[in-house]
This record gives sequence, C-alpha cells and structure tokens, in this order.
Amino acid sequence: MARADYLFTSESVSEGHPDKVSDRISDEIVDIYLGAEPEARCGVETLCTTNRVVIAGEVRGPESVTKDQLIEAARAAIKDIGYEQDGFHWKNADIACHLHAQSAHIAQGVDASGNKDEGAGDQGIMFGYACKETPSLMPAPLHYAHSILKRLSEVRHSGEQPTLGPDAKSQVTVRYANGKPVGVTSIVLSTQHTDENQSSADIRAIVEPYIRETLPEGWISDETVWHVNPTGSFVIGGPDGDAGLTGRKIIVDTYGGAAPHGGGAFSGKDPTKVDRSAAYAARYLAKNVIAADLADRATIQLSYAIGVSEPLSIYVDLHGTGRVDEAKLEKVLSEIISLSPRGIRTHLELNKPIYARTAAYGHFGREPDADGGFSWEKTDLAEALKSQF
Repeated sequence: MARADYLFTSESVSEGHPDKVSDRISDEIVDIYLGAEPEARCGVETLCTTNRVVIAGEVRGPESVTKDQLIEAARAAIKDIGYEQDGFHWKNADIACHLHAQSAHIAQGVDASGNKDEGAGDQGIMFGYACKETPSLMPAPLHYAHSILKRLSEVRHSGEQPTLGPDAKSQVTVRYANGKPVGVTSIVLSTQHTDENQSSADIRAIVEPYIRETLPEGWISDETVWHVNPTGSFVIGGPDGDAGLTGRKIIVDTYGGAAPHGGGAFSGKDPTKVDRSAAYAARYLAKNVIAADLADRATIQLSYAIGVSEPLSIYVDLHGTGRVDEAKLEKVLSEIISLSPRGIRTHLELNKPIYARTAAYGHFGREPDADGGFSWEKTDLAEALKSQF
C-alpha cells in the first residue's frame, strides 16, 4: 500500500545554469536544421566553460546551414539568457563547432526504405507520467520548483530586479497528507547576483515575495525552513563557475524524481530519436489518461530497438488509483495512436523548430503553443479514451 503521509523533494535549475546553457545551444541547432529541412537529423552535444563553448556531434541536413550560422545562434542564445560577464560573455566567448555527418550505419537502420518503415534512432526505454496534484497534471514539488525560477527569471529580464544573475537553482520539499500535497516544509534557493556586497539576507529579501506569490496560499507556514544562498556570495556563476554539458539535467527536465526515467536526455536530438519523441508520446498518453479521469496517477513505459519501427512493449501502472483495467488500457493506447517513430512525429507534429523553448523549466507541464510547441501537452485524446471504457 502506498504511503499517505510523507515529504517529497524536487529541484529545478534556471536557464542560466551551465547545463541548461548547453541544452539551449544544442536545441537552437536542432531548430535551425529542422527549420531548413524537417527531415534533418541531429545529435548535438555542447560543452560550456569559462568563455569557451564547444559544439560537437553528428548531423544530416542541407548544406545551406553553415558553421558560422550555428556559432552566431549560440552567441544569440547566450545573449538572450543574459550572460555579459568577464568570465562568460556572449560577444567574447570562443565558440568552436565540430559537427560532422551522421554515421551511414545508423542512417541505414533508421531511414525508411522499400517496405521498411522508419526505425527508432536507438534502443531504450522511455517513461511518461501524469497526476492530479496540479492543474498542469505534474507532480507538485517539481511544478513549484520550476514556477519559482520562472518568476525570478521574469523579474530579472524585465529589469525589476537587476541585481539577480542568470544562474539559479531551487528546491522545494512538499508535505503530503492522505496522499495529497498540502504544504511546503523547506525552500532552497540559490541565485547568482551581481553586487558583491549583497548578503544572503539581502537576497532573501529580494526573492521571498516572488516565492510566496508563486506557491499556493497557506502552503508556507512559520515552520517552513528557508535556505537562500546558503553558501553566502554567489557572484561567479554560470559556465565561468562550473562547466556545463548537454543532457545532465534529465530529472529536472521530466518529473523531478516522482516517476522512473529511462536515462536518455532530450536536448540536441531530432524527433527520430525515441529518447525524445517517445518520452513525449508517453507523457501525452499519461496526461490524456488522467484528463479522461481513468485514474489519478499514471506511469507509462515504452521500449524500442534501433532500426525497428514498432515499440517492443507498452506498460501502464495506475498506482492503485485506476478506474479501468490496466491490461485493457495498454491495448487501447497502442491502438489509439501509432507509437512508431514516424507515427509519433506525425501525430504530434514534431518535425518543426520548436525545441529551444523546451531547454529550461521542464519539457512537461507547459501550455501547448499555437505553432505546435509542446503539442504533447494537449489532452485531445481524452474523449476517445473515455469512449473505450
């Protein structure tokens, strides 16, 4: 039996965190290639450190996309994030691009040919999750950890709080009673700042009002423990303070530890890579199961083999909250949309330049965009699922 009363913690990191800078640059490159050719292939990794960015990996796309274009896109991303520091500046950083052609051996397994449908870009397992804890159908600890940092980013970019820097991390511990989130027992916030004379108390005075307005009313009490910039000064941050790499924040990107993770990162990958597209599809299915009120919590696993089009398995766990048979639901889900790489890409319209926006504050729990961004957050299957039961 699942525990009813417990504490659970999730963390988030801002767009200026070194790993997120790397994710953003990798996804900007994916968008450039997909914008030029929807069938382009990308596997892009980025390293960021003190005034240096190294872009590597493999791509297949039009020759009209040049290395100079990609380097300028990286500079523009760094500028948009807000880095104009001596140790990491969008204008002065040394940016090297070492992308090369996709392996022909990988391409022959993935590409469609003759009677063979397009295969998965790699083997692996992917998980999707949804629950009724928040309006976004995301776990409360991660939802609010993201919300805090998004709010602080807004007031930094607007100039309302000009001493806040781009690099920040949050952590929220939520108290559950009878299985439902009811309050916050601790809040951890570390944010870069530009004034060396600012103390932890000064930073708390700046950020606390925004944190309080982000969390539900009554969740913060006199017993809530606060840790704001607990190490003291945090002026040297971003890639100058710590190197960043693409794909190192996979739990921040997904469910904050509230659900399993298959291990594959998202950023830098085109949608033939099932690490990305099938994880999006699994979230899409899980969210629609909850939106259809078939359960209060749902975890869905998909598995694939490289070069094989159909998933090897689909598994559904409703965590004892289901109002339908899980085995039947597995069958229905496999029939309601095609879960081949091509089927997922077509249904969710993933061959679009919609990925740079996913690089910070989570790939899930976001509002669908009019241009097709976050299409996996739609709940347009809910009525069809209801009709099956």
